[in-house]
Amino acid sequence: MTSPFRDTITDLAELETLFRPPARLVANKKTDRIAPPTAAYIAASPFVLVATGGRDGHVTVSPKGGPPGFVKVLDERRLVIPDANGNNLIDGLRNLIESPHVGLLFVLPGREETLRVDGRAWPTVDPEVLDAVTEDEGRRPKVAIGVEVVTAFIHCSRSFARGQVWQPESWAGLVAPEALDLFRCHLADNLPEDQLP
Repeated sequence: MTSPFRDTITDLAELETLFRPPARLVANKKTDRIAPPTAAYIAASPFVLVATGGRDGHVTVSPKGGPPGFVKVLDERRLVIPDANGNNLIDGLRNLIESPHVGLLFVLPGREETLRVDGRAWPTVDPEVLDAVTEDEGRRPKVAIGVEVVTAFIHCSRSFARGQVWQPESWAGLVAPEALDLFRCHLADNLPEDQLP
């Protein structure tokens, strides 16, 4: 694939010369299981980002949210994410049919550290799994994402700290288009003007 950028790095050895090796504790923080503290972090999280990639290289990140505990840990190697009703594009689920690799980023409001989980995942309609992720109001998802953990680790706070994500005083200066403006702009590439909202 030809890059639209100049001076790109295509060699792993060249890339590694740009960075110092990670500290010993950082290099050893990845684990292949969900320990009790990890399970408690997941149970407290109301939000997770789910990254998937298809066979053709199409990669997407899908946000999933719910009340704390909406993602269920089944055991130290498996967890389940309900797929709640949404826009029905199902890009991430389509990718999982083609390639089971998944990356998860669990976020806790107000906390700058995040929990990363990398693994393999499959859409499932297993009744027992769907029962495990049925909401208190009785809403049962049509499908859930079953994840087998390959690595889990706490990710440092630097990105959230640099972006001042949880600092309300930094939000006042944000200038960005409204969601409807973006929606109309994106639709305009595919629909005639008289069909835009």
